[in-house]
Amino acid sequence: MSGDLAEQFVSAIAAAGLSPPDSISADGAIHRFSTNGRRGDDSGWYIAHTDGTAAGAFGCWRTGLQSSWCAKSDSTMTAAELSDHRQRVKAMQAQREADLLATQLQASQTAAALWGQADAVTAHPYLSSKGVQTHGLRMFADKLLIPLRDTAGTLHSLQTIAPDGDKRFHPGGRVKGCYHSIGKPAGVLIVCEGYATGASIHEATGHAVAVAFNAGNLHAVALALRAKYPALKIIIAADDDHLTDGNPGMSKATAAALAVGGVLAVPVFPTSEDGRPDKATDFNDLYLLAGADAVKACIDGAINSIAACARPDWATGINDAWAEPTPLPNALPPVDPFDAELLPVALRAWVMDIAHRMQCPADFPAVAALVALSSLIGARAVVQPKARDDWQVVPNLWGAVVGRPGVKKSPALSEALKPLNRLQADEFERWQLEHDAWALDCKVMAMQDDANEKKAKGLAGKDPAAARALLEPVDTPAEPVARRYIVNDATVEKLGELMQQNPWGTLSYRDELYGLLTGLDKQGQEGSRAFYLQSYDGNQGYTFDRIGRGTVHIPRVCLAMIGGIQPGRIQEYVRGAVAGGSADDGLLQRFGLAVWPDITGEFVHVDQWPDTPAKQTAWAVFERLAELQPANDTDPQVWRFDDAAQALFVEWLVPFETEIRGDDLHPAMVSHLSKYRKLIPALALVFALIDTPDSGGLIHERELIRALSFGDYLRTHANRLYAAAVTPETTDAVTLLSRIKAGKLVDRDGVMLDSFTPRLMALKHWAGLGTPDAVRKAAEVLADYDWLRRDVVQSGDALGRGRPSDRYTTNPMARGTA
Repeated sequence: MSGDLAEQFVSAIAAAGLSPPDSISADGAIHRFSTNGRRGDDSGWYIAHTDGTAAGAFGCWRTGLQSSWCAKSDSTMTAAELSDHRQRVKAMQAQREADLLATQLQASQTAAALWGQADAVTAHPYLSSKGVQTHGLRMFADKLLIPLRDTAGTLHSLQTIAPDGDKRFHPGGRVKGCYHSIGKPAGVLIVCEGYATGASIHEATGHAVAVAFNAGNLHAVALALRAKYPALKIIIAADDDHLTDGNPGMSKATAAALAVGGVLAVPVFPTSEDGRPDKATDFNDLYLLAGADAVKACIDGAINSIAACARPDWATGINDAWAEPTPLPNALPPVDPFDAELLPVALRAWVMDIAHRMQCPADFPAVAALVALSSLIGARAVVQPKARDDWQVVPNLWGAVVGRPGVKKSPALSEALKPLNRLQADEFERWQLEHDAWALDCKVMAMQDDANEKKAKGLAGKDPAAARALLEPVDTPAEPVARRYIVNDATVEKLGELMQQNPWGTLSYRDELYGLLTGLDKQGQEGSRAFYLQSYDGNQGYTFDRIGRGTVHIPRVCLAMIGGIQPGRIQEYVRGAVAGGSADDGLLQRFGLAVWPDITGEFVHVDQWPDTPAKQTAWAVFERLAELQPANDTDPQVWRFDDAAQALFVEWLVPFETEIRGDDLHPAMVSHLSKYRKLIPALALVFALIDTPDSGGLIHERELIRALSFGDYLRTHANRLYAAAVTPETTDAVTLLSRIKAGKLVDRDGVMLDSFTPRLMALKHWAGLGTPDAVRKAAEVLADYDWLRRDVVQSGDALGRGRPSDRYTTNPMARGTA
């Protein structure tokens, strides 16, 4: 773009109130720039082109401003030029919207991840300076985090507030129409600009507040809330920017109130000899200057003005006794979908074929296959991640697949473990033949002993030496031992015995991991828990000392583990790891290959034969690794990184160690990620033994890159796993609420019920709600969000016998509203 045209475009941007970029690129692509002059701000955007008539568009995603520019006015363009210009404007708008959506989606994902890692707020300099409490905030490092959600409860972005009060929005995140809610609406809802203002109003009045974050967002938030709560009284609490031209706080608030039929509330500052402080503009300033009563008086005045001229559609009748229900939260942070490229080439087609035929997430069979193969390697081969250090990593892996009942966790695991089960069946068949032959040999030896004893009796008097020779004991052949490829359900003592016979490693498969995890939490199971913790290392010995059994020493405890678990149960268990309970000893964190994929609602009927070539290729890997031998009877094979892989490993390790030694991550997440010191090299070794077994004990850069990519994918699942500790499990609650909204809460005669007991609801056998306990848990979640109310009904027995029961009454605003 020529100098004159560029200057015209820059002037147009400046005239719109934005700080223009230093230079203009007229290439038809979207470019970003700072609209407020701050470093790191990229909320401004522009598109410019010089093909035909020079034109462009620009705006600010933070404020919602957008405008177009053209070098010629409409009146000076020919019809062809005008048509071409309008087409270009439409194309630029479409490009801008697509880029905006992509940017906002990425921002929501990173915001959710950051929110999941943040800590609860106990104190913060900003809150202290404003004299308010924390309401639904978290803290990351030294910054407050305030979530921006839409009316569905979806997290779109975050606002950070530094100790000095500096406020920043999460880069690229959606702001328009998003807000932070404080309290639950009960007839009145107040919309304001900033968090401190909203907290002051809520603490002074008890009313629910929606924080819109800035004046420009008041209108969009008010409209969204009016659509969601058509019967609520909406108060717009204005900032009185009395020293700013046009008083944007008052003008924007007034427009928002008019748009939704709401009422304006304005802070009224007390008169004094010095007059009103210049910086006193909002309700937090009033709160600090005159106290909570002054804030309450302003808000009450606005509410009373509504009462004086009440609109008929604000009358809520019976609903006045109920709080406005709050949408159930979107449960979990996003996770990366599984990419087939993460798998070694030899497994890729087989795993994806299993997932396709079963219509289950590919994550399930992929993790099971890798864990199973790691058990075949066991401690027979290790990797030394450092070039000049004897630190060794045993590649036995622990995996867990998380999913609700019916998503084919168990079938997927079983299918991926079929090669291992085939090896086990063949081994038992071989062992049976050897054991039968051994038993016959033992019988023959017993018969020979009897015959020798008879002969010795005859020679005892004549030739004592010959008799003694006949009675010399003969070495009995050792009893054959079957190699255990897989163990399903064994006590720790039995597992120890099996591992004494299989010192190079085996696999523990648990269809449901919850029983194992909670069993190890019980009193008296401390020794068993220690055994499992040590078995993850794969190269440590263990000694059992038991009365009756004596001392049993296992030279090497090496265990790989795989199993499934339901979301509700893993949430319950994770809370112990996060809260510092008995589960906070690193056992859960050892499940490095824990995956919790999204389940698509779409089902495609697939009826086809398995991909035989892919199956044969994968099964051949299992057969080959089953024959893997250590370097000798006591030492494993030692693998190392080649030069390129070694450099890449160091490049990854240094920032990784720096991150987990910092204070930004939750301690439970740090404990989990610290296991990546083993996980990443272990995955690289497993990948090398699968795809490049003849590389001379060297792991190439390609295998390490795949391991690092797999680690990035697994980290998103770890974020979801530990976020589950602070998020209620809402799947069954959503099911129950949808049935209530659909009017399906009826008695035998089809009459809609306004209350129910868990036992009555369980008789309907709705998905996930087949037991009274499951119904009770779902109902408690709905009660927390004001969709239900729990009442304790005492026994009707005149003598007071019998236990009280729970009865849940439905919010009238939920009945039959679907």
